[in-house]
Amino acid sequence: MKQIVRKEEGLILTCLLPEGRMESRAADSRPGLIYFHGAQNAQDGLRLSEELLEAANTSCVCISGEDWNRDLTPWPAERVFQRGEDFGGKADDYLAFLTEKIIPHTEEALSLQPRFRALAGVSLAGLFSVYAAYRTDLFDRIASISGSLWYDGFLAFMRAHRPSRQLKRAYFSLGDRERKTGNCRMARVEDCTREAVKLLRGEFCDAVGERVFFEYNPGNHFADPEGRMEKAFRWLLREE
Repeated sequence: MKQIVRKEEGLILTCLLPEGRMESRAADSRPGLIYFHGAQNAQDGLRLSEELLEAANTSCVCISGEDWNRDLTPWPAERVFQRGEDFGGKADDYLAFLTEKIIPHTEEALSLQPRFRALAGVSLAGLFSVYAAYRTDLFDRIASISGSLWYDGFLAFMRAHRPSRQLKRAYFSLGDRERKTGNCRMARVEDCTREAVKLLRGEFCDAVGERVFFEYNPGNHFADPEGRMEKAFRWLLREE
């Protein structure tokens, strides 16, 4: 794949473009596009299967440089670790920056008119992906990989709001040992994730997981990040 690195207002955008991408504007031949948060630096985000993206005629923009505790959390909350920092709760500001500046500028610079636009993320970025599906119509596919859906008040938010009508597909995964933590807030992650999946399936009348899919992966929160990312991407890239 062709790699282009762009920088904009403190963010690093590492763009992977299929070498043989179709330039036609026909809906079935335009490339797909995944925006991915999930690495503290851009190189970590490049461990995706380039063959998978190439075969699916899909581009990927790996975003790094954001402040996770501030930019990816929907409202302020106390820290979960004694030596950590409180959560800033500025996701609305960051989402506006992403949708009004970063995405239009990136797609214009790369001459992309995607056939679909997905948002995927790991941990707090997985939380942000789900939140974004309720706050903007820009994404029709999302993926939450080991998402921090234990976040205080998030299930109440989902119950009180409706997801975007543009959302067509949502993927969730979780390590089967993530609940086994001494932190009582984070230990709720499995129950919260399963409840989030249930709520979205209810919105879509999707009893069998055709549109809202959930799976377990072996291990804790940090196990096999590349494998988990690839599984999420494979599901997002399924065609109807």
